[in-house]
Amino acid sequence: MPLTRVEFDVRAIRKDFPALRERVHDKPLVYLDNAATTQKPQVMIERLTHFYVHENANVHRGVHLLSERATDAYELARKTVSRFLHAADPREIVFVRGTTEGINLVAQTYGRTHVQPGDEIVITEMEHHSNIVPWQMLCEQRKARLQVVPMTDAGELRLDRYEALLSDRTKMVAVVHVSNALGTINPVEKMIQIAHGRGIPVLVDGAQAVAHMPVDVRAMDCDFYTFSGHKIFGPTGIGVLYGKASLLDDMPPYQGGGDMISSVTFERTLYNVVPHKFEAGTPNIAGALGLAVGLEYVEGVGLDRIGTYERDLLAYGTDALLQIPGLQLTGTAGEKAGILSFVLDGVHPHDIGTILDREGIAIRTGHHCCQPLMDRLGVAATARASLALYNTRQEIDALATALDRVREVFV
Repeated sequence: MPLTRVEFDVRAIRKDFPALRERVHDKPLVYLDNAATTQKPQVMIERLTHFYVHENANVHRGVHLLSERATDAYELARKTVSRFLHAADPREIVFVRGTTEGINLVAQTYGRTHVQPGDEIVITEMEHHSNIVPWQMLCEQRKARLQVVPMTDAGELRLDRYEALLSDRTKMVAVVHVSNALGTINPVEKMIQIAHGRGIPVLVDGAQAVAHMPVDVRAMDCDFYTFSGHKIFGPTGIGVLYGKASLLDDMPPYQGGGDMISSVTFERTLYNVVPHKFEAGTPNIAGALGLAVGLEYVEGVGLDRIGTYERDLLAYGTDALLQIPGLQLTGTAGEKAGILSFVLDGVHPHDIGTILDREGIAIRTGHHCCQPLMDRLGVAATARASLALYNTRQEIDALATALDRVREVFV
C-alpha cells in the first residue's frame, strides 16, 4: 500500500534541515530547486564541524593520532559509499569533486586508452553538458565520433535507435540515469544489457538518481557510475566514481601528485593501487565524511519510502500544474522522478522564476545545462520545480497559487 503522509512524517524530516526555516523576502522559504542542490541536514553540518574541531589532519602516511583518526574516518566513508551502491569492494570507490569530474576521469583515462580514430561514443539526446562535453573533447583528441540516441516527444529514449547505433566501432555508452531537465528515469539496466551483449562498457550519470531510488551497481552491472554529494544532502565539492575493479586497475592515472604514487625518482614513478591512484593530492576529507552522513541519512529514512512519498508528491504536483491555463509540462515519460519542468504561454521562464522568488519560492529557470535537449524541445529555456523528501503538498499548492499570480501579471 502507498505510504500516507503521516507514516512518512515529512514534518519531522523537515525539522532536520535548518535552511528550511529561512524566510525569503519576508515569506517562508519554499525550496523547489533540489535538482540543482539539496539542503543539508543538521547532522551532516555537525559532522563537518566535528572533523575540523577534533580530527583535522591530513590522511594517509601520518603516524600521529589526529592523522590516524582522519584516515580511519575517510576510509570508513569510502566503505559507507561502497555499501550504499552495493559495490563489490570499497576500492571500487574513487572520491572526486562531483559527477562532472567523475565523467572527465573516465573519458581521459579509459577513453584515451581505448578510443581510436574512427571509433564512436554513444550518448543520448537528454544528457547534461557534463556528459556531453567530456566526450566531445575525447572525440576531438582521438578523431572519434559522437553518436546521439534520440528521444520521443514525451522524453523517452528510442531504444530501437539505441540498438541500431551500437556497432563494432562503439567503445563507450554514457547515459544519464534520471534526466535533470525532464525527470525521465531511463531503462539503464536494459541499455547496459544490450551494450554488454556487444562487449561495450557503460557509464551511468547518477547525479539525479541516488537521492530518489535505490542504486545497486552490481545488479545494474554498469561499468562506471558517478554522482555528486551535494545532490544527496552532502557537501559541495565531493562526489563519487564507482568503477569495476578490473577496469580501474587497467586505467592510467588521471592526475599526478602526492598520494597517487608508491615511489618517485627523477627517472621513474610507480603508481599507487586503486582507488588511491586516482586521488592525487590532499582530498576533500571533510567532504567525504559529510557525504557519508548524507548517505546514512537517506538510508535511515529508507529509499523505498522516499521513492513512494516522492511519486505521490510528483503526481499531486503534476495534477496541480496541469490545471493552470497555458502551462505545458516538458517531460511526460511514463517513468519519472520528481521533476516538474514547464513553460507558460507568453511568459519567459526567467520572469517566472523572478516573480516566484518574491513569493519565497525557489525554482530553477534556464536551459539546465541541457542546451541540445532544449533545442530538441523547441524552447530556449524552461522553469523547473524539483522535489526532495522534505517537500510537501502545501508547497506544491503555494507554487500553483504563485503561478496564477504570474499569469495575472503577464497574460
